[in-house]
Amino acid sequence: MKLGLDEYAELSSPMHHWEQRSKVVAIVTLMFAFAFVNDIILLPVMLLVTAVLYALSRLPLSFLLTRLRYPGLFILAMIVLILFASTGNTVLAQVGPLSITREGVETVALIAARFFCIITVSLILFGTAPFLTSIKAMRSLGLPDVMVDMSLLSYRYLEEFGKTRHTMQNAMQLRGFESNRFSFHTLQVLSGLVGSLLIRSYDRSERVNHAMRMRGYGQSQLSHIHHQEDFALDICEANRTSQILFWSVLGAATILVAVSIFL
Repeated sequence: MKLGLDEYAELSSPMHHWEQRSKVVAIVTLMFAFAFVNDIILLPVMLLVTAVLYALSRLPLSFLLTRLRYPGLFILAMIVLILFASTGNTVLAQVGPLSITREGVETVALIAARFFCIITVSLILFGTAPFLTSIKAMRSLGLPDVMVDMSLLSYRYLEEFGKTRHTMQNAMQLRGFESNRFSFHTLQVLSGLVGSLLIRSYDRSERVNHAMRMRGYGQSQLSHIHHQEDFALDICEANRTSQILFWSVLGAATILVAVSIFL
């Protein structure tokens, strides 16, 4: 499981040149604005803002599509369920005892658009700078140290978890196991693989925890607090690209929220 969120962090684009702390503030605000939208009229605006930001990032389309695959399957299952479970007065289609209503279609469109826009801008946030730079930016903005450290460790050890799974699967295939054949034996072997991975992960987390505690982690230390006045001063002194993008994204988020309230 190689996440590779910062695989293209060395590209040159306006989003890559955007100072990371102001980028975190602006894009997280935009994500909340996307989540606040409840009117289908605003969906084209959301998609347009997302498309412009992704174009400015110059990230390849394959980067987005690859990382949308697994969460997309989960959202697709939810969409199918909601589409047939929603009730409404305007029936658009009838499939046996199930019906598709206009209200259900609108609900599904809102969920799908918000999901796509939020995931895309989050990938832009973490894909246009080294992950460690993003972690430092969040810490300097006042995010609790525990949350920052958990994010870093989760990112690091999810990749280790994926490598272990890949190694164990290769070993099973060399011993003649065929995972593409559905049977009770296949399920039994795969469940054993999952159990073994969970046990190994737990053991590794215990070793990491002991190693960190031996090095003094968790004891009182200087907090990396970055005051709001310092952040405001940094925005004023940031490069022109950072200033333009920061205020443009905040403006777009504000407009979306304001329009959503008055519609």
